[in-house]
Amino acid sequence: MFELLAQDTRSKARCGRLATAHGVIETPAFIPVGTQGTVKAVTPRELRELKAQISDR
Repeated sequence: MFELLAQDTRSKARCGRLATAHGVIETPAFIPVGTQGTVKAVTPRELRELKAQISDR
């Protein structure tokens, strides 16, 4: 379920919360995309430093 928290009337930018079975994701969010369980070109350390809310773990 997505909960809209704020929206800019000029740019249509918005922020909110996306509730999943695994937890809540604050949006906008950096969401790395992985294939076969790995995120290409981004190390686990970099994901932690970026504070990525979604990872392969």
